[in-house]
Amino acid sequence: MIELSKMKACDTDSVFLRCRILNPLRLIPRILNLLIPNSLQPITKSAFLTFSLQVKKLGIVAVSNTLPQDITCLAADRMLIFASYDNILHAFARNKEVVHTYEGHKAKIHLLQPFGDHVISVDADSVLIVWNIQSEEEYLQIDFDKATFAVSALLHPSTYLNKILLGSEQGTLQLWNIRSNKLLYSFPGWGLAVTTLEQAPAVDVVAVGLVSGHIIVHNIKYDETLMKFQQDWGPITAISFRTDGHPVMAAGSPVGHIALWDLEEKKLMCQMQDAHSTAIAGMTFVPGEPLLITNGADNALRIWIFDGPGGTGRVLRSRMGHSAPPTKIRYHGQNGEQILSAGQDGTLQSFSTVHEKFNKSLGRGSINKKKSKKKGLKLDTMALPPITVFASEVAHQSDWDGIVACHQGYITCTTWNYQKTSMGAHKLRPEEFSKHKPIDIYATAVDITSCGNFAVIGMSTGRVDVYNMQSGIHRGHYGKEAAHEGAIRGVAVDGLNQLVITAGSEGLIKFWKFKMKDLVYSTELPSSPSGILLHRDSGILGIAFDDFTISVLDIETRKIVRTFSGHHGRINDMTFSPDGRWLITSSMDCSIKTWDLPSGCLIDCFLVDSAAVSLTMSPTGDFLASAHVDDLGIYLWSNRSLYSLVSLRPLPADYEPSLVTLPSTCPMQDVDVSGDEEPCDEMMEYVSPEQLGEQLVTLSLLPESRWKSLLNLDIIKKKNKPREPPKVPKSAPFFIPTLPGLIPRYIPPEEENDTQSKVVNLGILAQKSDFCIHLEEALSTNEYKAPLDLLKSLGPSNIEVELRGLAPEGGGSREVMLSFLRMIGMMLNKKHNFELAQAYLALFLKLHLKSLSSEPKLLEELSKLSMQLEETWVHLRGLFNQSLCVLTYMKSALL
Repeated sequence: MIELSKMKACDTDSVFLRCRILNPLRLIPRILNLLIPNSLQPITKSAFLTFSLQVKKLGIVAVSNTLPQDITCLAADRMLIFASYDNILHAFARNKEVVHTYEGHKAKIHLLQPFGDHVISVDADSVLIVWNIQSEEEYLQIDFDKATFAVSALLHPSTYLNKILLGSEQGTLQLWNIRSNKLLYSFPGWGLAVTTLEQAPAVDVVAVGLVSGHIIVHNIKYDETLMKFQQDWGPITAISFRTDGHPVMAAGSPVGHIALWDLEEKKLMCQMQDAHSTAIAGMTFVPGEPLLITNGADNALRIWIFDGPGGTGRVLRSRMGHSAPPTKIRYHGQNGEQILSAGQDGTLQSFSTVHEKFNKSLGRGSINKKKSKKKGLKLDTMALPPITVFASEVAHQSDWDGIVACHQGYITCTTWNYQKTSMGAHKLRPEEFSKHKPIDIYATAVDITSCGNFAVIGMSTGRVDVYNMQSGIHRGHYGKEAAHEGAIRGVAVDGLNQLVITAGSEGLIKFWKFKMKDLVYSTELPSSPSGILLHRDSGILGIAFDDFTISVLDIETRKIVRTFSGHHGRINDMTFSPDGRWLITSSMDCSIKTWDLPSGCLIDCFLVDSAAVSLTMSPTGDFLASAHVDDLGIYLWSNRSLYSLVSLRPLPADYEPSLVTLPSTCPMQDVDVSGDEEPCDEMMEYVSPEQLGEQLVTLSLLPESRWKSLLNLDIIKKKNKPREPPKVPKSAPFFIPTLPGLIPRYIPPEEENDTQSKVVNLGILAQKSDFCIHLEEALSTNEYKAPLDLLKSLGPSNIEVELRGLAPEGGGSREVMLSFLRMIGMMLNKKHNFELAQAYLALFLKLHLKSLSSEPKLLEELSKLSMQLEETWVHLRGLFNQSLCVLTYMKSALL
């Protein structure tokens, strides 16, 4: 059956955290309450998926939590799903959580059958146990002798109360009553091992699949064979009956064919050849509908509809992944949502990191599509070998093909169209080989320009050709006959189509003019390169060598600026982070390492169970994707440095990397893992001081609204001043007063006195403020922290009021003004709260410039402040110029 992924808790301090797995169809599918019957081969991983039939693309409804070992058997009733690993059986509720566990078997469980309030399990030693689902207790155990009756199939016949039918490897069948623990009847069988049992729509009728390819439709009530069929494709792997009024039986085979039998006329109705490229693992007709659901070991799930003439079915919906491990993966586009994957099965597929419904299959490479469709999968001689290297570009992908690929041991390179999800119209190869195909010459490297117009292809003979992607026309080659003496190990084109970089197996790397095809520069490498990778934005070229070392070359200076060593196996792949700071490499020593280019140090390293054959990092920097040896999945690793505290210090020389389990499909296992991991002690204890150094200028961290607008408060007040004061509406009193007398007369309202004086009495401001008091105390103590903290807590308007009150006419004194200037001098000496000192001093000079000019002591203090400001600004200007030079140097990629 289709493989599953292992999920375990994360136990690493790596920069990359296990996230999830793509290509989810490698999991065994369950469709609503219709389970795919058990395969002849065990499931090799530990989770299952639930799919919905109502979604056009078979959307995933739920993903189960994982089990500690590989799943060996799967079954379901209307409420629970039962899954076993080794000798343990679990019951899952809501397609996700484990709610019951049943322990008692001593061998691996290989058959399951839900049975009302019970569930029946059979292990490899032919021990049958009936479990009570709710109490988890053993209701009944029956031991069979494997020499005489090795249980190989299990079925509960319809309407047979408390009875089960067992098939054996010896060919005999037995009918048991599990309530009374009695053998009711033994069927002699047909002398061949029973592989599957299936209930027919008719009562008392059961279909028996045999290892010889025979299908026996048998009446178990009278022990009579009603009809007998035979297929020539090997053992029967699955059987299912239509229940929509058509007497049709479908049978699966180990070679991927499906046979449809007419039960009324007792003959073969039609064949569906190559329904799957591998064995049919299970099949189920949807009750009351002409729909057949099949899955196989080719990692495909298909729904067939029978609505055409002849009784044959056509594919209605399908979900499929790679049937063989992927060999090359690359992110497609700049949004980081699609990953292109080429597998050993010869297909090119696109997996979405957002949702499975966006997955695409670009199909299998073929020399002639029409002939390939006629011959089918088994007899297809037109199929191209698997893709080894490919390059893609989104520019102009809606106008023409945007993907070019090299095939294993094949001279012709193919183009692919991402928008049409199919192979492209052009096949790129040199003109001299257009009529004959050499055996020992093949394409080894490929790259596509950033504009999407040209493809550069390197050959095993050292030849490098340029082709137009729109027309497929050959546009020339580099060098007189060949660019290199040895095989091309890598080609790359810079972002502006100015240079083409080629690396040869003879140990040379060459720079060519893209348009003129002239050689610009050639340098000898310390060893033979195995591959190159160019980061176009920064102009950095990564080179992997056969001696397991990595070098980084700057294409502007054409010099090697970094060299890394530490791998103990062949370098399989490399990828750069989007900003060009990290180089991530994978090797056959099962390690994945992250190198920091500015510091030239190794900052992360971890081990995986199987070596990563390909790596690619998202253009947005949030995910690292990896493909591994003999593994169908594409694994996503989350970049922890984007959302948590991660130490990026260089690793010590004696660092021992830890083994990390691969990511899983179910995100529930790893969502809170990062929260459980504690940062290193050194990072926890470190608290940033208020000022890093006495010579450094430090700002106050106050919002700009508290100090930036101090000089413009008068303008702000004028803009915010209302044009006329609001008028209060006159309201009549509840009781209108009257004058005493016989004739009632009202008292006239008092006339408002508009001549009231608006001069403010300054007597109430004679009391000193807290700010003035603190400044007076600071004259003797020389401690200005208290008045500064008080000033920092005030808003702009209050700050202006306090500074106005420092003058003698505002209630202050000359001593207080002197103390304020000394406070500003203290701030400039310590270089702390630098922007506040500038803003406060500017407002103070604006308010009191006339009074300051008539006081010698204040003028002397102002001259000292002027000298301090000049010295500080000269120091700052030097730092600014130095920083600008460093930034310009770093932007030029001269590491």
